[in-house]
Order: sequence, then C-alpha cells, then structure tokens
Amino acid sequence: MNRYVCIHGHFYQPPRENPWLEAVELQDAAYPYHDWNERITEECYAPNMAARILNAEKKIIDMVNNYTKISFDFGPTLLSWLERFKPEVYQAILLADREGQSKFSGHGPAIAQIYNHIIMPLANFRDKRTQIIWGIKDFKYRFKRLPEGMWLPETAVDLETLVILAEKGIKFAILAPHQAKRIKRIGENAWQGVNNGEIDTTMPYLCKLPSGKTIHIFFYNKPISQDIAFGGLLSNGEMFAKELLNAFKETKRAQLVHVATDGETYGHHHRFGDMALAYCLYYIESNNLAQITIYGEYLEKYPPTHEVEITEFSSWSCAHGVERWRNNCGCNTGIHPGWTQAWRAPLRRAMDWLRDALIKVYQAQISLYVKDPWQIRDDYIEVILDRSRQNIENFFSLHLIKEITKQEKIKVLKLLEMQRQAMLMYTSCGWFFDEISGIETVQIMRHASRAMQLAKEISGRDFEHNYLKILEEAPSNNPRFKNGAQVYEILVKPAIVDLLRAGVHYSLSSLFEAYPETTKIYCYTAKKQIYHSLEAGKQKLGVGKVKITSEITWEEDIITFAVLYLGNHYLNGKAKPDIKKEEFLNMYQEIKNAFIKSDISEIIHIMDRYFGPTNYSLWHLFKDQQRQILNKILESTFQEIEFSFRQIYERYYPIMQLMKDIETALPKSLCSVVEFIIYTDIKRILESKEMELDKLQRLVEEAKKWSLKLDKTTLSFVASNKINTLMERFSQRPQDILLLENIEKLLQILSDLALELNLWKAQNIYFSIGKQLCIKMQDKAKQGDEMASKWFSHFNTIGSYLKVKCV
Repeated sequence: MNRYVCIHGHFYQPPRENPWLEAVELQDAAYPYHDWNERITEECYAPNMAARILNAEKKIIDMVNNYTKISFDFGPTLLSWLERFKPEVYQAILLADREGQSKFSGHGPAIAQIYNHIIMPLANFRDKRTQIIWGIKDFKYRFKRLPEGMWLPETAVDLETLVILAEKGIKFAILAPHQAKRIKRIGENAWQGVNNGEIDTTMPYLCKLPSGKTIHIFFYNKPISQDIAFGGLLSNGEMFAKELLNAFKETKRAQLVHVATDGETYGHHHRFGDMALAYCLYYIESNNLAQITIYGEYLEKYPPTHEVEITEFSSWSCAHGVERWRNNCGCNTGIHPGWTQAWRAPLRRAMDWLRDALIKVYQAQISLYVKDPWQIRDDYIEVILDRSRQNIENFFSLHLIKEITKQEKIKVLKLLEMQRQAMLMYTSCGWFFDEISGIETVQIMRHASRAMQLAKEISGRDFEHNYLKILEEAPSNNPRFKNGAQVYEILVKPAIVDLLRAGVHYSLSSLFEAYPETTKIYCYTAKKQIYHSLEAGKQKLGVGKVKITSEITWEEDIITFAVLYLGNHYLNGKAKPDIKKEEFLNMYQEIKNAFIKSDISEIIHIMDRYFGPTNYSLWHLFKDQQRQILNKILESTFQEIEFSFRQIYERYYPIMQLMKDIETALPKSLCSVVEFIIYTDIKRILESKEMELDKLQRLVEEAKKWSLKLDKTTLSFVASNKINTLMERFSQRPQDILLLENIEKLLQILSDLALELNLWKAQNIYFSIGKQLCIKMQDKAKQGDEMASKWFSHFNTIGSYLKVKCV
C-alpha cells in the first residue's frame, strides 16, 4: 500500500505555576475544577488515553489509546505537571510511545517540543540553543530515547533555529505549507516558487542549511487541519476519515496525507473530539483504506525527492509572519473587536531590555564560580528535572571551578533560576491574545518579576523601575488599567513571595491547621522551631519561630511571628526575621498575659512594639489556603443561613403545596428557598460516604415537582465523582451484588436530573470488568445460577446507563 495517513497533535499548556511557589494556584475560571490544567486533562488528555469506539446504537464497544496511533508532542512544562498531579495520564502517554514503536517500525510517535514555547525567530542565539537542549533532554528523561523530530512553537521558524536543531540530531520539523518559499527536485538546479502555499504536502522535503547540515520538513495539509480545528469535521469520525482519504491524488508514488492541530482540539475545544479521532483511525484501519503512520517511519521508508527553502520569520497562526508576538499586526482572537494590540511592541521591548540587562548580571557573577556560564545553563535542565540535594551537589561538582561555600551555592542557584525565569517570561501565550491584563500576559510578567527579584538579591541592582518605564508605553484595553505598568503594579507585585512572606503564610495558617514539625508549603520547607498557642472561645493566638527553606535556591531564614484571630475574618499577624531568644521570651510573655486578660488592644500594642507597623491578614495567605480558611470561617455563617432557609421551607411547605395544586407560580423568594434546600440536600448526599438512595429519590422528585433550576454544574461534578468512586469500589469487589444494585439505582435516580455526567472513569472500570467477568457470569446464568443471573442483570442495566456494551 502506498497511501499513508498521519495525524499530529501538538499538546501544550502554558506554564501556569506561580513563579514563587512552583505550583498552579486555584483558578476560578476553570470551575468546577481546581485549575485549567486539571480541567483540560479531564476533557482531553485523559480521554485520549482511552478513547471510545461506538457502534451503531452509540454504545461503547472498544477503548483505544489514541496516543499509540498518532504523532504527538507534549510540552515539557505540561508533562512536568502531569507527572506530579495526573500520574496515570502521564504514564499512559509514555507507554503509548513505547507501544507505538512496535507498530511503527521502531519509531516512537512522540516528538520533542521547544522547552517553554517561545517564538524561536524572536529569541537570541543562546536562548534558542538552551530551549532546544532543554527540550531534547527533557524528552530523553521522560521517553528514554532521543527524539527524531521537534515541534516549533506556533511553527515559527528561521534558519538559525533549524541549524541548531540539525546540530543536535533532530531529523525533521513540521511546518505550514505557506512557510515554504521554493522547491526543486534534488540534483536539479531549477527552483519553483511556492510562496502562496501551493506546495505538495504529501511528501517530505530536504532543507539544506548554511552550516552544511540538513533537516527534513513536513508541510501539513492546511485545509483539513483548519477544518479539524475550526470547522465541523470532528462531529463525525467517519466523515473525518473520508476527508483525509479524499486528499490522496491519482498517482502510483507513495503519498502521506497528514494534518497538524493543537492536541486540545480532540476533547477540549471540541467535546468528544477524542472519539471522532479514535473512530477515524478505526475506520481507516479496519477497512484497509490507508496505512496509519508517523513521520519518522514514513521518512525512513520514503526519503525526500525534493529540496525546499523556507520562508523565514513565518508561523502557522500569524498572516504577517511572527508580528503577532511583537507588533500590532491585526491578528487577534476576534472576540474583542475594536481593541488594540499596540501593547505588544512595548511588552516585547521591556522583556528584551530586561533579558539583556540580566545577561550582564549573570555573566559577571557566575563566571566567578563556573567554567562555562552558558554550558551550565544548558545543563541546568538536569536540576529542574531532579531537585534532590544529592543531584544538585553532583551538578555542582561537574561545573564548579573551585570549592565554594553554602552561601555561594545559593548564589549560583539564584543565578540559574534567574535565567530560567528570563526564558519563561518569553512564553508565546503572553502576546497571543487581545489584552495585556489577560492571565497569560500577567503570567509572563510574573516570571519577569521573579527574575528581577533574584537579580536584585544577587547584585543589589533594581531593574523594576526601567522595566516599568517601558511598560508605561503599553496601552490597556481594560478601563481598570491605564497601561502595562499599572497591570504590573496591581496584578503582579502583590503576588511576590520571599522567605518572610512564606513565613507569614505559615504563621497565619497555623491557627487553622495543626502543622507537624516539618511541612511542605509549595516549594518551601517549614520547620517548626518554637510554637505556642492559646485559645479563648473564638479567639486564637499563635506565637513562634519557623525556619523557612527554599527547595529551589536553598536560601533559608528563621521567621519570628505572632498572629491573633478574633473570629469571623478578623486575623492580624506580625512577622519579621529572627529575634534574639531573650527578646522573644519577653514578647511572648507580654502577649500571653494580655491574651489571658482578653485585652485585645494591649495585644495589638505589644505586637506593634515588637514587630513594627506592618500587619498581615487573610489577604496574605496563598490563594488555595486563603479559600480553604475562608470556607472554614464562613462555615458557621453557612449553617445559620441553611437553618433559616430550612425553617422557612418547612413552615411554608403546606402553602407552597397548595399553590402548586391550584397551579399558581411560587414567588421568587420562596422558589429560591426551595432551590437552596433541595440543592443543598442533594449535594450533601452525593458527597457523603453513605448511600441514602431513598432520600435522594425523594429529593429528585421534589426538584422535578417544583421545576427547580438547580446548580447543575456543581451537581454534575459531585455526582460524577460519586459514581466513579462507587465503580472503583466495585472494581475491588466485582461480585458484590448489593453494591451493583446501589450503583444501578443511583444511575436511575440521577437520570431524572438530566445532569451532564463525566463517567469516563466509571466506563473504563465497567469495560475492564466486563472483559473479565461478563461472559463468565452470562454463561453461569444460562446454566441456572441465580446469583450469576442477578449479577448479570444489574451489570447489564448499568452498562445501558453508562452506554457501554460488553456482550
């Protein structure tokens, strides 16, 4: 067969970690999930590891790991997050590459990606080199092999980037057809211009580079790729397959029809896109219509016959080359007509100015300790991947030119972190969207802020003033902000963390959480030195010392604190670097005596005298703990509200029933009360470990009777978790008939609420158990085994609700 199909998915999320905490904080816009990484994982990355194949009745008849059948790249920063927080998805991706090698003649479907998605043509040479090296080393660390290809962010390309790729052993890259400039048959002299993108995309091309090396280029099929991303092609897997097959030409030579889109297209941007992808591949393979392949395998089988020259400073998502990431070129999301992107150029100038200023600090300072300033930066990825003390000590031994002190090691780590942040601040998403106050742009400003903080700690120089002067030239479309400098002051500066701020967080939260002797607070370790606490009713007092250590830079300090909670949201804290033992004892004794006497004003006076005027409150907690503690504080308030609403509900239920009987609409005030009580009770049952199904049934009937508008987003989330949890329990006790009955009844009850349930995990478990037990139980039932017959009946009914067919 000479017809080949390759589908490439570019899977990527921008680094969302707070640069000071190295963790993704709560993002309300991703509700009901904690953050966007978690939400997109549930909608895309996880479903693609077990994508469904449906029969004509829309029942699941098979599940496949899409990653084993497509070409894909995953952003290193995204894989790092998946490794920590979604290990089962992470392992499925790695396993897919190993399984894919047996399918694709020893070539793995995974290719590498530029480390943190910077626009390569706009980067300086050293950053290009480090980004490529980090991307390759990260890939090798995870996939245990060297990559054959590498994805260029936004497919933005220039010759210098391709030269470095080739020098580092990368065999191919993927570009859009309009990025080809001219082509010719290898060995011939006559070039043919293809500036308008009319290049034959069914073959690979050889690109000769100024260095004397070569690299191969695949130009994806643009019309089909755009229809996948922005059209309706993913509404039907068979239609998707036929569109790919129709792209083959009438010729005897081998052809490769291949497409490239964001991987998030398959499930996040288009719901059930993962299923359309799975069925597309199934349809092609099962009907033997073409051979599914990946780029490395195809290149080995069919080396290029033509040579290509590329259009430099071009990309797949900007009609003006790479201007979207440095100018007001007119490219935008289309969501905000009339908005200007004139902020992009000043933002780029600010980042370039800062980068160059930081280079001077870096070279001057790190040259005192290491052989090669840029080699150690290239190798720093080995520390990022493993921050254990022993690994870092080994890293130092390879690069340091002399024995150095602990403080000097801290300085070296800060210098390397400064450079990491200086590259993270170039992540492409910061320029892609429409407004400088958007979360993506604020994120890269935070990386810049962290880099400046480290530079100041190292050199004593403050770069923030000049950086902000440039940002003053960047206009905002949001009336809340005049320019980029105001965005920085309001949205970036409050997020800055140092050892003192980490100590403040520890001290404030210690009143609500009993910390062990040593605890992790994101990328900090907090070790309790002294801690005294007193309580009187709702009032709480905490006085102590804590040693805060950064696991990133090794810097540490002892923070002394005193915190006072007066009930509700009234929390007052004081903290400063360590004070002498005698002074601490005097301070504690004075505060203790005042607290025993309930002399609040005296306590605050003593705290001011010992710590100074700066106060810390709930506002200074890190976001996740801030929300948790607020919920704890408000718990009694919520209970009071519920008690009041429940009294109204019970007292006026008879008259509400009368109004229902005589077909009179409930007043909105009473309707709100009913909705609150019914919703609260349903949610509580679904979150409970108990199985109060009869009560749940009555509540659902009440909801239907009153035609209530319940919060279906939240109820769908908690109901999905309930069913998935029960199915996990069933997987451990697969012959538990009572549990089967309860799961069946729960699914039947919930079907009346018309929730949008995410039963992906439950379906996976059901399918796995079905493969093992279903036929066995069915055979026993046919032989007259009553228990088996009962089991099979319940199991089969659950399959109907889950839309899975096992027999």
